[in-house]
Amino acid sequence: MSAISGGIGLLSGRPRHQMGADGRMAVSDHLRELRARLLRSALCLVVAFGLALFFYDQLLDLVLHPYNDARAMLGERTSTQAYVAGATGPLMLQLKLCGVAAIVASSPYWLYQVWAFIVPGLHAGERRWTRIFTAVAGPLFLLGVATGYYVLPKGLEVLIGFTPAGLENLVEFNDYFGFLTRMLLVFGIAFEIPLFVILLNLAGVVSGRALGRHRPWIVLGTFVFAAVATPSTDPFSMVMLAVPMLALFLVAEVIARLVDRSRRRRVLDEV
Repeated sequence: MSAISGGIGLLSGRPRHQMGADGRMAVSDHLRELRARLLRSALCLVVAFGLALFFYDQLLDLVLHPYNDARAMLGERTSTQAYVAGATGPLMLQLKLCGVAAIVASSPYWLYQVWAFIVPGLHAGERRWTRIFTAVAGPLFLLGVATGYYVLPKGLEVLIGFTPAGLENLVEFNDYFGFLTRMLLVFGIAFEIPLFVILLNLAGVVSGRALGRHRPWIVLGTFVFAAVATPSTDPFSMVMLAVPMLALFLVAEVIARLVDRSRRRRVLDEV
């Protein structure tokens, strides 16, 4: 019973000293809370990793689906085959795939732990902005990942299609998995950039009028970013990243102008 109660105490992270009227907490209590939240996150990762091992075959099919689609689109033009290298390759493949799946699947929980640890130290206005960020950032990131997953087969088709006639293209799975991860991560992060623009506007750093004035440079910079950031380097993937980003930037500009208008109206009412 003492071991169980000790484990519960480690996970609870309750402060031993009473919190001050200003909301401040002793350094030891901060460290105790940080340790508890790290342990909770680690425990959640372990559970998610165990579940990922159970669904390993389905995860492998999900990861190989873009490659198999590209292979089907290539048809008889190019012969390609995926393989795993080395005696320990299959084991490392399973551990790496399940590890990444566990991190992604448990991200809502460990991101919440990070959020819950930071929020008490923020001002009321900062908390409002961070609530907006957390409410929109997750769906936007998932939308970016879904877009990247959708365009990935076409990008693979273009890249594998450069294989000279008479040669077979062999795709090592670890390289392919790293390529897929980078591709989805780039799309997910890129879809977050307009959200940061809105947050900068809410903070009074960037105005909607300034965004409209620099719109041509934003369009040019978006296409340059898409060309550099996409690991596949094919034009189709670049366009599929740049066009949604530009649409989100336009939405961000409209929201920024509405916020600026509301801010000016509020200042005039106060005068």
